[in-house]
Amino acid sequence: MRLDKYLKVSRIIKRRTVANEACDGGRVQVNGRVAKASQEIKVGDEITINFGNKDVKVRVLDVAETVRKEEAKEMFEYL
Repeated sequence: MRLDKYLKVSRIIKRRTVANEACDGGRVQVNGRVAKASQEIKVGDEITINFGNKDVKVRVLDVAETVRKEEAKEMFEYL
């Protein structure tokens, strides 16, 4: 699954366009490397997102095309 779509489906970032802009701005890293929005995400990847003055680190636990709002929190864990 694409990085921008994963961020939206898992509800880490609210909109896919915002996820795209974050990736284009170099604020998203996957496994320690700056990532493009089109990068493929798989289980076990670590994603770091720079939101202004703080970083959010998560580990991918599940990859699914669609999930319900209640199940979205089960797709990742905070580090």
